[in-house]
Amino acid sequence: MPELPEVETTRLGIEPHISQKRLSRVIIQSAKLRYPVPEERLNALVGEKLLSVERRAKYLLLTFSQLTLIIHLGMSGSLRITSPDSAWRKHDHWQLDFGSITLRYHDPRRFGFLIATESNPKDHPFLSKLGPEPLSDQFSVDYLWNQLNKRKTPIKVSLMNNEIVVGIGNIYACESLFLAKIHPLKPSNQLSMHETLRLHQQIKTILIRAIEQGGSTLRDFLKPNGQPGYFAQTLNVYGRALEACYQCDNPIDRIQLGGRSSYFCPHCQTLNSGDNS
Repeated sequence: MPELPEVETTRLGIEPHISQKRLSRVIIQSAKLRYPVPEERLNALVGEKLLSVERRAKYLLLTFSQLTLIIHLGMSGSLRITSPDSAWRKHDHWQLDFGSITLRYHDPRRFGFLIATESNPKDHPFLSKLGPEPLSDQFSVDYLWNQLNKRKTPIKVSLMNNEIVVGIGNIYACESLFLAKIHPLKPSNQLSMHETLRLHQQIKTILIRAIEQGGSTLRDFLKPNGQPGYFAQTLNVYGRALEACYQCDNPIDRIQLGGRSSYFCPHCQTLNSGDNS
């Protein structure tokens, strides 16, 4: 699934090409995604200028004067910049033309969606209860410490709770915990302040690095230029079950946690009540 760095990479890739451009045409090849594509509302936007391309958590927000389009890439969705007359690929579902530039959506699994809202998108049910962005000032060490102290849930589960912080998906939660030397099963309220500080630093560092390197190479994810990201080449634990840890040569372990596979090194990330130094 595209995570925050992939979605931010997409935003950075498409924004210079379509922002402040007028929508000239809408083509819906297949409206049957997670939610039906609102073709009539999209066609009503033809002639309108796209005012901004923003991201909130894993959602892309395309704002026009009349309404805002909320786009989620789902499990395998991707957006790319192409030309209006470029050949449609299998699993291409819709395109928005901005003169000679086209924004086209591709999604083999059809779990993504495009919806429209006339009200403030921050008030939409998908966005209204979201926590702070992990790269924002609001996501401070003190904020994280206070949130974790309220919860007995495993730290890995807390990191993926969008009401605490948005956009830390499975890959980056596993990687951040490894670099912070924290076991994914450790209860959130048992982290020391030193561990919390270390985890906070690693979350920001790894997300910034992933954005700079274009996100993770996931099965179907492509950057807007049609090329895969390459941060996955540097992953320490995710997807490496039974392979040797790069730091200690012990095998990487995998457990099911919160319905997701969690990867960690039992030697580097010990499960105990004290601080892991």
